[in-house]
Amino acid sequence: MDRGQNTGGLMSSAGLVRYFDAEDSNAILINPKTVIATGIMLGVLVQLLTFVA
Repeated sequence: MDRGQNTGGLMSSAGLVRYFDAEDSNAILINPKTVIATGIMLGVLVQLLTFVA
């Protein structure tokens, strides 16, 4: 690769960084612990229903 060439690696990802850093005031905020606990409880419920049925 020639030293003078610009591959645009950082410039092409700059828009994505700005997009993911933006916070929407209308967005629903959920605590990550709540998501994990809900997933575990749903898994236990599926296992119980599988055992019963």
